Amino acid sequence: MYNVIFYIFEIGVFVASFFNEKVRKMWKGERASFRYLKEHVDPNADYAWFHAASLGEFEQGRPIMEEFRKVYPEKKILLTFFSPSGYEVRKNYELADLVCYLPIDTPTNAIRFLRTVRPSVAFFIKYEFWYNYMHILRHRGVPVYSVSSIFRPDQVFFRWYGKTYAHVLKCFTHFFVQNEESKRLLASIGITNVDVTGDTRFDRVATIANQSKNIPAVATFVKNNPQKVFVAGSSWLPDEQIFLPYLAQHPEWKIIIAPHVIAENHIEMIMQLLKGRRVMRYSQLQVGDHAKLAEAEVLIIDCFGLLSSIYKYGTVAYVGGGFGVSIHNLPEAAVWNIPVIFGPNNHKFQEAQELKACQGGFEITSAEDFALIMNRFSADKQALKAASDAAGNYVRSQSGATERLLQLLRESKKE
Repeated sequence: MYNVIFYIFEIGVFVASFFNEKVRKMWKGERASFRYLKEHVDPNADYAWFHAASLGEFEQGRPIMEEFRKVYPEKKILLTFFSPSGYEVRKNYELADLVCYLPIDTPTNAIRFLRTVRPSVAFFIKYEFWYNYMHILRHRGVPVYSVSSIFRPDQVFFRWYGKTYAHVLKCFTHFFVQNEESKRLLASIGITNVDVTGDTRFDRVATIANQSKNIPAVATFVKNNPQKVFVAGSSWLPDEQIFLPYLAQHPEWKIIIAPHVIAENHIEMIMQLLKGRRVMRYSQLQVGDHAKLAEAEVLIIDCFGLLSSIYKYGTVAYVGGGFGVSIHNLPEAAVWNIPVIFGPNNHKFQEAQELKACQGGFEITSAEDFALIMNRFSADKQALKAASDAAGNYVRSQSGATERLLQLLRESKKE
């Protein structure tokens, strides 16, 4: 049944590729993977395979790849992605020897892929449990590790109808999970090769913070009012329709928006919602714009690659996606000791629940909720400081997952 579903899925992806640019990139990328590997795989090399579905999973796996490279410099690294949002951004990742899409999980694709690469070890980040790849890796005797994985009771593995598919979990050599609940759930179906190591993404955001860039244009923008700077990262239109009407009426706040989509029509919608505020766009800044930039009220970051460093200029952050499919990277903002606001679709994210619990993160469901929080932060400096400290302390308390994982991995190899 699984393979039938995936053959149908493959046909569906092909049809959708005619109508959706993102799907088209994925389809073409997967078709090109075998040619790419045939041309670039070194038949004499020893490959460690890391797979991340998308960019978020890559950021979780990146600390492991970087430390793995230091510990095992003799191995080459193959990095694969399922989604264009990961591959297109990280296809030139300097620490990987090969980067490509992972072909859809059919038996034929999995056999061909693994015959070509012949990895000696594989790491799957967070949610990746591909049935055919897993079983063939086990058949070949390749150690397979699930890292930064997290499990919930509503997942298929723990439902009566998912017992057959749950066998895929027995293909893993070891699970390095984020929390005790995940360990308990796995134990309930007989999976005991599990250690709780935490979420490696916290190590990544700590590294990013330590290596952050100074952005002169942003520093100029905030210098006249550094105490009230609102930064919105990875926002979508449903997010912006919540927070921009409030901010449009509160000129005491400097606003930096780094939207998830930087298409021209989306930027125009943002500017319409901010009608009456002095807006500048990062991509259009000129050499002599310092004075205008300092007096501007809104700065739109209409390019990629700056957000993680921009958060450090903020007083309050909003992380988008919570009024859509799911929220984006909360620790990336919280690491800078600033409270984080986000939408209601966050229940699958442990960091969101823990930030709410420690009062460093705040869920909103409406414009009224947002106004209440912002009014409180505007009027009560102590409340703002307490929330800021709580956010930063939470991220720092979660670091160290990468070292714990690698230490356990080293110990298992000695046995």
